[in-house]
Amino acid sequence: MNNFGAYVDIGTEVDGLLHVSQISREQFVRHPKEVLSLGQEVEVRVVRASAEMKKLQLSMLPESVLEEEYVRKNFEEGEDDDRIQLDEVFVDDELWGEIRRVTDYGAYVELGAVVRGFLHFMDHPMFEDHRGSPPSEFMKVGDRVRVWVSGVDTTQRRIKLTANRPDGLPGPRREIKWI
Repeated sequence: MNNFGAYVDIGTEVDGLLHVSQISREQFVRHPKEVLSLGQEVEVRVVRASAEMKKLQLSMLPESVLEEEYVRKNFEEGEDDDRIQLDEVFVDDELWGEIRRVTDYGAYVELGAVVRGFLHFMDHPMFEDHRGSPPSEFMKVGDRVRVWVSGVDTTQRRIKLTANRPDGLPGPRREIKWI
């Protein structure tokens, strides 16, 4: 084991590399020793193989996640692409999305755009109720979230999100008070 992953003996001439990003989507893994131990049997899939270089790339992620990532990586942007393009995303746009991965700093949200948006844990409305807790306490994979775009970087292909409604947006014309 090392900082970037673990080498797994799969019974071939070459050990396969299980990168930390291929261990889990439910939790952020900094080092494989957080979830794996030496000698532990694990179920892996061969994602990529190179006979010439004698390398195997492995994954513990479910097949559905691997298929989705393959499609996202290999889908060419073009006229028939119905995903939201970065030049169609603007600051203060309101979007709905689904949390796909939670890290120590926040969550990646699937928005239907060419890239996933990132929601920092401090920009989540439940942060105030969970101060000091890790983001995984109040952000769960599969949660649907209402977000607003707080930044778009077309050069680095990033969308920054907030789940707190921006102040400058027009709101309801009047508030109803319940008695």
